[in-house]
Amino acid sequence: MYYVGVDIGGTTIKAGIVDSSGAILAKSAIITEKIAPEKQMEKVGEQILKLLQSSNLSFDDVLGIGVGCPGAINGKRGIVGYSSNLKWTDFHLKETLERVTGKSVRVANDADAATLGEVIFGVAKDYNTVIMLTLGTGVGGGIVIDKKLYEGTNGMVGELGHITLRANGLPCGCGRKGCFEQYASATALIRITKEAMLKNKNSALWQAVDNDLEKVDGKTAFALAKQGDKTAIKVVDKYVSYLSEGCLDYCNIFRPDAIVFGGGISKEGKYLTDKVVDYLEKYEYGYRGTPKTAILTATLKNDAGIIGAASLVAEEF
Repeated sequence: MYYVGVDIGGTTIKAGIVDSSGAILAKSAIITEKIAPEKQMEKVGEQILKLLQSSNLSFDDVLGIGVGCPGAINGKRGIVGYSSNLKWTDFHLKETLERVTGKSVRVANDADAATLGEVIFGVAKDYNTVIMLTLGTGVGGGIVIDKKLYEGTNGMVGELGHITLRANGLPCGCGRKGCFEQYASATALIRITKEAMLKNKNSALWQAVDNDLEKVDGKTAFALAKQGDKTAIKVVDKYVSYLSEGCLDYCNIFRPDAIVFGGGISKEGKYLTDKVVDYLEKYEYGYRGTPKTAILTATLKNDAGIIGAASLVAEEF
């Protein structure tokens, strides 16, 4: 069995042919052009056809096409309600791509698709109910319940970065205050690192960035914490406390089998997940004394978009 996965981004559209084990047979990328979305889907159809031909396959050999797309997606109808990255509004993506290719198409938010990919083909394939948190510029994610993607009303669910972690806390781009992503994203970690550095001019963090605050990134504090810098250790501990408090909320709400971290910060691996587990273990209500939730790191990485999109089709078979 073969599936096609299409990962639509603001600058490129990646597509791949994926087999039943989750392996990518062929993949390619094209530029996301500033053209009518209908015209863009025609180019995606051509992209898929070339991939199939390079793999000695035809449209008859694939079970369907899965598409991961950023924005507010009505997964049940396959409509892009609005995507700020793409400037698409009320675009009937499923209907259009089915007309272009002649194959059945399933559409989901890109973060939701990546979550399903980790459950079907990735690190969480041995778990049934999974929450994924993508720790990047913001905090996104997805929810899988009993191996099925949970899409909510009209397929618009999973804004996991916008639970309130601190009442009347830091202002968020969504218009509210104190959102989880203002404390647990890579952007938040960079802000916390800079604040700590300004309070301690003797920290080795300064040497690590050549005394230039603009060079601070999501890896800076973790790298220096591993070397024993006290300021960096405090930064990491503070960040972990924020991230873990959000995880405790999700444990209480969903009681998932696993929480998977994706995004840039997830590259810290067990150094991060072990600290989160240690924090969670302190709390009877949420973790200790309840069915344990595994804390994992995503494994699909750069191919998460393609494999996740393909998993939208695999889920149905």
